[in-house]
Amino acid sequence: MKIGKVWGETKPWLVTPLVEIHRVSASEGGFSSKHYHEHKWNAFYVISGILEITVFKDEYELEDVTELGPDEMTTVKPGEWHLFRAVEDCKFLEIYYLEPLKEDIIRDGVGGSG
Repeated sequence: MKIGKVWGETKPWLVTPLVEIHRVSASEGGFSSKHYHEHKWNAFYVISGILEITVFKDEYELEDVTELGPDEMTTVKPGEWHLFRAVEDCKFLEIYYLEPLKEDIIRDGVGGSG
């Protein structure tokens, strides 16, 4: 299911109670609203084009601007106001997830080679 936006479109790929992944296409110059997420982290992974993420820091007066190209990623923590802007036409994954879980792997042995 595609969802049209004024800046492009988003297509949910995976939606669970703990994580969401959306494939997003944004047209050059298009930008999202300034917003924040109460509980979820927001990650941006660029597939093609250039995407700019602006985070408005609460602790001090600063607009933290990160420019991402292909195969680059950044995250925004819950409660931080932010927006994105397409510097040029771009495709990216927008990933929402809850606070990272503690290490959950239980091992029996150390593995090996040969």
